[in-house]
Amino acid sequence: MPYRWKKQVDVDEAIVVIKNCLDANPELPNWLITTILGSIADSDPNLSRYFFIELKKFAPSALKYFESRE
Repeated sequence: MPYRWKKQVDVDEAIVVIKNCLDANPELPNWLITTILGSIADSDPNLSRYFFIELKKFAPSALKYFESRE
């Protein structure tokens, strides 16, 4: 179930989860993609932009899962 990011630390935690998943597996699980896409859609646009900035820095290989929502 998607959740709304309320502050930057929420986004930071999502980035850490993405990085950990990619460290363990080459692909992100569907549940995580769905959750993050929901968070992008439901959160403040500034936090969604922050998500993409941080994702590009720390897990650029994951952009393919989310770039259509940027």
